[in-house]
Amino acid sequence: MRNPTRVYEVYVMVMLIPFLCWIESVNGIGANWGTQSSHPLPPETVVRMLLDNGIQKVKLFDADYGALRALSKSGIEVMVGIPNDMLAIMASSMKAADKWVSKNVSTHLSNSVDIRYVAVGNEPFLATYNGSFLRTLYPALENIQAALVKAGLGGKVKVTVPQNADVYSSLNAGPSSGDFRADIHDYMYQITKFLNDNGSPFTVNIYPFISLYIDSNFPVEYAFFDGQATPVNDGGTTYTNMFDANYDTLVWALQKNGFPNMGIIVGEIGWPSDGDRNANNEYAQRFMQGFMTHIAGGKGTPMRQGPIEAYLFSLIDEDQKSIQPGNFERHWGVFYFDGQPKYALNLGTTTTGALIPARNVKYLQRKWCVLKDSVKLDDPSIAQSVSYACALGDCTSLGYGTSCGDLDAKMNVSYAFNSYYQINNQLDEACKFPNVSTITKDDPTTGTCRFGIMIEPYYGGADRRLGSGGFLAGLVLLLLAVL
Repeated sequence: MRNPTRVYEVYVMVMLIPFLCWIESVNGIGANWGTQSSHPLPPETVVRMLLDNGIQKVKLFDADYGALRALSKSGIEVMVGIPNDMLAIMASSMKAADKWVSKNVSTHLSNSVDIRYVAVGNEPFLATYNGSFLRTLYPALENIQAALVKAGLGGKVKVTVPQNADVYSSLNAGPSSGDFRADIHDYMYQITKFLNDNGSPFTVNIYPFISLYIDSNFPVEYAFFDGQATPVNDGGTTYTNMFDANYDTLVWALQKNGFPNMGIIVGEIGWPSDGDRNANNEYAQRFMQGFMTHIAGGKGTPMRQGPIEAYLFSLIDEDQKSIQPGNFERHWGVFYFDGQPKYALNLGTTTTGALIPARNVKYLQRKWCVLKDSVKLDDPSIAQSVSYACALGDCTSLGYGTSCGDLDAKMNVSYAFNSYYQINNQLDEACKFPNVSTITKDDPTTGTCRFGIMIEPYYGGADRRLGSGGFLAGLVLLLLAVL
């Protein structure tokens, strides 16, 4: 999730009452494509991977030019995004909204990119934001909608606001008491009415994993779909999984506030594979396959029958995401950073029933940076070197219950060194931790712990952050720290 996812029959629905009841054809599963990576795959590679896997919808968190250019003529439906830090300018300036729509929507539509939605903000009413975007979201939404209409796109491109599921709640365990959160109720009503009046859907991100992460007493089985949980009875309606209950809590909230027929999109749903004791490939596969099977028949939930439109979160791991919510943030992908599948997952869209990896991925050399065998762990430079390597590399697979949680102390150090080394494109200087590191061609991978080899850096966009960026400055800081 962000700060901080076929069998598929062709789902066909019709627009019954424009601007009163949003209902749209659903043609398969979607995926979130994030780009906070030190070494992103080339956009053309990602689009090919989407097509190979029959993923027909993609949700972006911005309007990345390279991604949108690669999506041209692909036939993939696209949701572009306006980040939260742009809401203020969009709210205060109609000119800025017009310019954004012209540059990021109209231009790409003319180049055969099938843009269907503009996501205005991303979970802007998240409780942890402490109301930072309460006063800018609605005017930003108004201005973007007006800009779309002015550009002649009001009937083709819809606005929406991806909300975290914490914008609604129930007084008890039952969905039927669901309503918008009391402290933001008026804001939510205003936003929801605007969306409904303009024929736009309510987009919500639902994460059973987060409930399990923040509450040690949360019933684990209730997060999954295989019917092993103790059922929750809500006035005669039985719920055996959290997704249905959460989704229907929103349905009840919409109904109570006068929007019984408003369309719903599940903007994000997924399970991370590392970075926490409950984040692993086994649980991720169980949840994701369970979800796909659950929605495949198109029967919906107890309160809302019919197909569910959803975007899996996420497509690919992102090693530059903030880990403030937790180390798992960098491991939401169904695919690793290099486009290789993590586990078996049948989306119902390929002839093999398996995920198809990215094609023609180019890797750096098969070499790793590790701790010298001769070095003792009480060497005073080790702690500083590891701290530095983890700060600028990615050590989120280290720790209790993680994929590398069983490593001994020396292997932990080696993992940290190698992460930094790979992110910096295997530069020799990136494996010169003072007198304690060395380069090896023997793969240190052991058990579930993968010592990765980085892919070749992508130079396709001027604004891309390359893997070795800032390396020299960082090396100076390290040397100063240990001298």
